[in-house]
Amino acid sequence: LSLIILTSISHTGFSQIFSAEQNPLSVKWRQINNKGFKIIYPTELEKEAQRMANTIGFIFPYDGASLGIHKTTLPIVLQNRGVIANGFVQLGPKKSEFYTTPPQFFDSQDWLNNLAVHELRHAAQYDKLTNGKAYPFPEEVYLAWMGVSIPLWFFEGDAVSTETSLTHAGRGRQPSWIMPYRTSLLERKNISYSKANFGSDKDITPGYYQLGYLMVSNIRTQFGKNIFDSLLTDIRQRPARAYPFAGSLKKLTGKTGKGWYTATTADLKKAWTAQDEKNQSIPYPELNKKAKYATDYFLPAWLEDGKILALKQSKAETPYFVRIDSNQKETRLFGIGYQEQPWFSYAAGKLTWDEIRYDPRFRQRSYSVICLYDFKTRKIKKLKGRTRTFSPSLSADGKKIVAVQIDLSNQSNLIELDAATGNTLYTYPNPENLILQSPAFDQSGEQVTYISVSEKGKSLWIEGKDGKKSKLLPEANQQLNRPIFNSSGIAFNAHYSGVDNIYQIDTASKKISALSASKYGAFNPSFSTDGKKILFNNFGPEGYNITSSTVKPSAVQENDFVYFGKAAEQQENTGNVFEKNIPDSTFQTASYKKFMHLFNFHSVVPVIENEYIGGIQLQSNNLLNTFDFYTGVNYHRDLGRFEYNAGINLKTFYPVIGLSYENIPERTFYSSAKTIKQGDWRENYVKLNATIPVNLNALDEYYNLGFNVATSLTKRYMAQNMPSNFITSLNFPMEYRFTFSHGKTQAARDIAPRWAQIVRFQYFNQPFDQKLAGELFSAESFIYTPGLLKNHSFLINFSYQKATGVRRYATEINTVYGYNNILAKSPLQNTLLLNYRFPIVFPDLEVGPLAYVRNLRGTLFCHYENIGNETNFSEPKTYGFELRSSMHLLRYQPLADVGARMVFVNKIYNQNPILEFIFTYTF
Repeated sequence: LSLIILTSISHTGFSQIFSAEQNPLSVKWRQINNKGFKIIYPTELEKEAQRMANTIGFIFPYDGASLGIHKTTLPIVLQNRGVIANGFVQLGPKKSEFYTTPPQFFDSQDWLNNLAVHELRHAAQYDKLTNGKAYPFPEEVYLAWMGVSIPLWFFEGDAVSTETSLTHAGRGRQPSWIMPYRTSLLERKNISYSKANFGSDKDITPGYYQLGYLMVSNIRTQFGKNIFDSLLTDIRQRPARAYPFAGSLKKLTGKTGKGWYTATTADLKKAWTAQDEKNQSIPYPELNKKAKYATDYFLPAWLEDGKILALKQSKAETPYFVRIDSNQKETRLFGIGYQEQPWFSYAAGKLTWDEIRYDPRFRQRSYSVICLYDFKTRKIKKLKGRTRTFSPSLSADGKKIVAVQIDLSNQSNLIELDAATGNTLYTYPNPENLILQSPAFDQSGEQVTYISVSEKGKSLWIEGKDGKKSKLLPEANQQLNRPIFNSSGIAFNAHYSGVDNIYQIDTASKKISALSASKYGAFNPSFSTDGKKILFNNFGPEGYNITSSTVKPSAVQENDFVYFGKAAEQQENTGNVFEKNIPDSTFQTASYKKFMHLFNFHSVVPVIENEYIGGIQLQSNNLLNTFDFYTGVNYHRDLGRFEYNAGINLKTFYPVIGLSYENIPERTFYSSAKTIKQGDWRENYVKLNATIPVNLNALDEYYNLGFNVATSLTKRYMAQNMPSNFITSLNFPMEYRFTFSHGKTQAARDIAPRWAQIVRFQYFNQPFDQKLAGELFSAESFIYTPGLLKNHSFLINFSYQKATGVRRYATEINTVYGYNNILAKSPLQNTLLLNYRFPIVFPDLEVGPLAYVRNLRGTLFCHYENIGNETNFSEPKTYGFELRSSMHLLRYQPLADVGARMVFVNKIYNQNPILEFIFTYTF
């Protein structure tokens, strides 16, 4: 517990485990208070905020019922400036954030309702574990305790079970969501408990959401509605134990988490095998080469020359477009940026897709922009910047694009764009404000088909610019996706048979036929020019493969989906909570003044600096992530004195401004008259810091700029037994830093950047204090290049510094490995560090409950110092190798980095080889 808290808490770096990004100052906020909930929202979301204020207060008692929690207090911030769909509940400070822009692929219900029913379950979990206590400010301690006590699979699995039980939708009803787990079991792939929970850098794994939902469902099936009320109560009542979750779970059910994993896996395999025997599946040939590790070829489409275009990504590579010929030979085209879901459209020699671009400073604001590639000119262009457009699809002649546009009020519309200019040609009316998804043109470019989503379910539509539109499929809880026109009607994805497959509907007769019969799931259809062949994704144990078949419509099979959440749904016995009589009140609103809500105290936490210094700290983080404050007291055990500190971090404006204060006891030892004397004093230290961060991204590249200026004032007093020349003030030394970096995004198996450049300059001086003359200038450059094999990385790091006066012994550049253990021959001036990093193996090895080993990797290094003075290129100062491994220890979520480094030293230093041990960890 102390280790977790120490990592999370420091007055030199404000900690928020969840998102701590900001909105621009121009956003105007309002608030609604109802039944313990404070809804904070931008003015554009007035209608949605009123709806959520009614909805959240009404459904929370249902969300918390099986935990015995019927009311709570919770601030909820509705975020509308970003285009990435998300939501979370946190402690430290206690709040929830709903990212209101709906994604293009999600459940068959209203997006904000979907968020509410899931996130409110997390609020109920937190209240159950903390007994609803808010004082005396324990939130971050509770959060740290939960982090080491409760596995993520339980938190998320229980929330998914609840969202599924309380509605007619929910991820527990989606075959595609559970598909990777089902595929692994039916393919007889043995996945350990740790691998299923923590993931893998080589294989497809279920994920802790899916794992948790299935295990939670199984436990509730056997032990009833109130089992988790009893479980969390027992954990709360006996918190000071090793593995409290596993202990309480075994006490109440007879099995630990791993025991339930083994039992659940056996039940799943039996049920899914029976389902597979009923499913009349067809084996399809793979048109892509077989991968050694998890690899996806998304959205295959035929090019005019018969080759196949696809969007490829894998554990070893970030997404890029690839062209595949009949011999499965691949030609890489170019990489693209982050997408929430893979998407592109091809027609007439043109390729369009959407990708996420971020605001350079305020990362709560992001955009979804449309890009276009012309195969003839081989040029990429962004149609327009700062847009919120999704799922672009080209007309057959490549001259128009239809896409979904969602504005800041969450109004969704289809828009038709000029593919050459990006100008809007037509906006399809959507007066009901249905959530719209994945549109496509017909062959003439005069009609579009698309999916709509509402609380009633998903529907399939066809519409023309003449105002005529027709609902081809009524609302249903089906995962309808990616409709496209073909010669016989409209093809689309659905899971009518309990497995996702491709279907088509005759637009005249409304008859539905099956076009695929995949064993695990078929997606993303496209057709040959004559309409006789279909190309699509067929899911397999290594991911999404490319396959094709002749178009042969067949009857729709019976639905044999195995629904594991049935018992939990019956225990809740609510039906769809959103179909109940939710109030439709209009609440009084008030302006939410940002500068009137800067302070939000939430935690008093222990701070452990080292074996001699420890204390407590009071923390405050405001709800909009724009102002942080701390104050604390530490006791110096070796000095027998107290330290006092405080600080703020203002992130409202373009520069981030930090101000900190410390009142510190100090001690030194000095030589006087051939004796060693001890001197003590106290000092007041104030530091002011301003940082301007600029972050840009485009395609698969990123650019970062950072400029930092800082100064400080030190006043020393209560000097005891100090020499006559003791300096009592340090007046405003200046620090300047500038950093620029550029690189390409990294894949899961990359252990270092494969292509990146970084330059960093620093300058320190004392222009306002002539008594302490001296300055330091440093320049560092980092060049990462690809190594000999995939996921290998070679680093060239050259650094230079010049230090004079009082700073002549300061070190502000990277040093050679082993530097602190080698006696220096001259002041540090420059270093040249050559590092070659490479993965060795990805074992996914579970060592009982002790560790889950993700990878083993190596580094060869050759380091030079003070080139031309102490070393030359033929004789480095140090060289050697290191071995490291990333692992999860004791089944805890934090990823530990464990390793050792052997450093050999140039013989001129008369130094034995140095063995260094490495241990770090990250959340």
